[in-house]
Amino acid sequence: MNVLAATRTALRALRKNKLRSFLAALGIVIAVAAVVATVAIGQGAQAKVAAQMASLGSNLLMIMPGSISQHGAATGSGATQNLTRDDAQAIEKELTSSVSALAPMNRTGAQVVYGGANWFTQVIGTTPAYLEVRGWPLAAGEMFGREEDAAAAKVCILGQTVVDKLFGEQPAIGEQIRVKHVPCKVVGVLLAKGQSSWGQDQDDVILMPWSTLVRRINGSQSDAVGSLIVSARSPQSVGPAQREVTSLLKQRHHLADSAEPDFQVRNLAEMQNAAQEQTKTIALLLGSVALISLLVGAIGIANVMLVSVTERTREIGIRMAVGARGRDVLFQFLTEAVVLAVVGGLLGLGLGTGVAKYMAVQAQWPTLLSAPVMGATMLLAGLAGIAAGFYPALRASRLDPIDALRFE
Repeated sequence: MNVLAATRTALRALRKNKLRSFLAALGIVIAVAAVVATVAIGQGAQAKVAAQMASLGSNLLMIMPGSISQHGAATGSGATQNLTRDDAQAIEKELTSSVSALAPMNRTGAQVVYGGANWFTQVIGTTPAYLEVRGWPLAAGEMFGREEDAAAAKVCILGQTVVDKLFGEQPAIGEQIRVKHVPCKVVGVLLAKGQSSWGQDQDDVILMPWSTLVRRINGSQSDAVGSLIVSARSPQSVGPAQREVTSLLKQRHHLADSAEPDFQVRNLAEMQNAAQEQTKTIALLLGSVALISLLVGAIGIANVMLVSVTERTREIGIRMAVGARGRDVLFQFLTEAVVLAVVGGLLGLGLGTGVAKYMAVQAQWPTLLSAPVMGATMLLAGLAGIAAGFYPALRASRLDPIDALRFE
């Protein structure tokens, strides 16, 4: 019996018991759909995490104040203000081989007003290098320069959320807003970035010169900075930059090499890798569960094929009586099991693709359907059909024709 004839016969046999065939294939449908959807969701989640981490900047280090111990009492992390503009300038001048850019940051929350509109937002005081470190281009206008920082100029850059809340569809460049009690001229608008990996709206922000925030908004004469963000020259330079920054700041803060630093240097590349590994682990776990459901689907097909062999015993006897060999019967029942699994697999591909696209829309990440995974899943479904149908087919091929013809 050739493959085409066996396939036609298998389809006719399966159509005779449509409900039973569908229920037998349902396990394969669910299993294939689960594998396809799980892999697509996992890859989409990884892509979203990577995009969110990349939006923070490339090759990024974040330096934050740490804790200090005085008279046996340790302050909490970030409780001290032991990073200064001098520290920032020293890193810029002395670590040029590993550091490409650095930006100090101080931040505060402030009510901003324009005409009859107002909005409470985060205000960051920084330097022109901030946009380079964060990899954040302007949508319109221009960035303030070192001269504005030195003069504590009353200028600012608005994030897209702030523009929407204060100006709506009106142009913002050149307009004056009030940040707390200080009037500021809008000189630029940031390109929209969306949410960060921890759910914060990155566009709900105002940038202004560091000295403007500290001197005019906060009314302070201190040179302390809240944090420093550093961009290494390349991914390979992140580790050396972290070690060099730590060594330099320890030297400047008069700390021994063995002493605990009074600052923290966080490697965001390591954080990104950790987040990616967590996502991969979850996707692998879900994929394993989906593959187990493929085994359950194969057991369902085996049960149906055993019932089919019992019901069609007389048919098998007639076929053998007119010349069919045991291997022909074996091939026929194997073909039916494989057809059942493949049809279920195709339905599962359609269902899994639909689920993956729906989840991608809901979670706002890309739909990453993997053709190799889909092909491998279909191959596994076919193998599951062969494994599930082999024993029933073997049992059918070994029936005695005379006993089969007498079967009631």
